[in-house]
Amino acid sequence: VDGSPASRLRHLMDPCTFTSNFNNGIGRHQTYLCYEVERLDNGTWVPMDEHRGFLRNKPKNLLHGVDGCHAELCFLGQVPSWQLDPAQMHRVTWFISWSPCFSWGCAEQVRAFLQENTHVRLRIFAARIYDYDPLYQEALRTLRDAGAQVFIMTYEEFEYCWDTFVDRQGCPFQPWDGLDEHSQALSGRLRAILQNQGT
Repeated sequence: VDGSPASRLRHLMDPCTFTSNFNNGIGRHQTYLCYEVERLDNGTWVPMDEHRGFLRNKPKNLLHGVDGCHAELCFLGQVPSWQLDPAQMHRVTWFISWSPCFSWGCAEQVRAFLQENTHVRLRIFAARIYDYDPLYQEALRTLRDAGAQVFIMTYEEFEYCWDTFVDRQGCPFQPWDGLDEHSQALSGRLRAILQNQGT
């Protein structure tokens, strides 16, 4: 809820950063990942507000000796410090500006994480999908086969992200031109890929 201590303490995304990177009709190359974690309590998913936020990919910088890190792998690197109780079921939801890719072993590492952490379920809502390479299509099927649910973001998810992760200062979500059309087209593309008809 706005104004709660958790929302005041949580780092929020700049509105322009959100709209320019999550716009599903523009092909920007940054990957932003908004995440939240819930735990199952008597059949109900209860938000764990302390495990909610966003991060972005870190580009490799050879000049400064900085190793890059894709957003998904940056996220996986944080999880051990949270010490999620393996006796409890948890659901992680990602809202990500690009679907996980095959390079850097992203999909494989997510698959390995899910195999090692059977108390964690993963839902991925992607604004856009990497699909121009058969290996990237295979990455989506790898995630699906590992038990992750993969969806395309619709108006509902974009609005939820705006309300939850963006420093919107009371402004309602303003959809961009073509949002619904792009979502529908991408959903059809994702369906075809997951049914192995992507090529």
